[in-house]
Amino acid sequence: MFMQKLIFLLIFAWPLMGGCQTKPKPNTPATMSTENTQTTIPGHENNPYYSRTDTKKLNVSNEEWKKILPADVYSVSRLAGTERAFTGKFWDFTGLGKYYCAVCGNALFRADQKFSSSCGWPSFFEPLRKDAVEYKRDQTHGMDRVEVLCARCNSHLGHVFEDGPPPTGLRFCMNSIALEFEPENALNPKKP
Repeated sequence: MFMQKLIFLLIFAWPLMGGCQTKPKPNTPATMSTENTQTTIPGHENNPYYSRTDTKKLNVSNEEWKKILPADVYSVSRLAGTERAFTGKFWDFTGLGKYYCAVCGNALFRADQKFSSSCGWPSFFEPLRKDAVEYKRDQTHGMDRVEVLCARCNSHLGHVFEDGPPPTGLRFCMNSIALEFEPENALNPKKP
């Protein structure tokens, strides 16, 4: 049984977990508003749905997301894939700031909600806001788990488990590729 699962992962899942990448097609630039200026968010020039300020629920088809998102982000976020443990950019990252949905820009977690769980994926004990994420029962792969989705775009982020630290006892085990990080100094620039 183990060998069958391993073969399946190597043949079918590995290519979906970043084996190929395509460039997104041109579209309307995504912008982020600051006090008196509007700037393009690096890496999201082709994503008209990306916003770090808009919290309105999106209703975008997977076909449309596939045209916009890099293949590796699409595979995990829209097809509920999982990146390999200990390979994501945030699994052992300790910077101060906020984590956002890589698909739509929804604010999800603060760095002070992150903890070292040694599981190989970034782990948080609670989301930034209760309405930042949604939950769905996941009975795939012979397991009974709770899937965590971005509340704005309904993208797969990871799963939540009941083996985390106080104060919640929860471990939001997220895929790094489904997240983006903005350092604290970028969030609160010093005024001259």
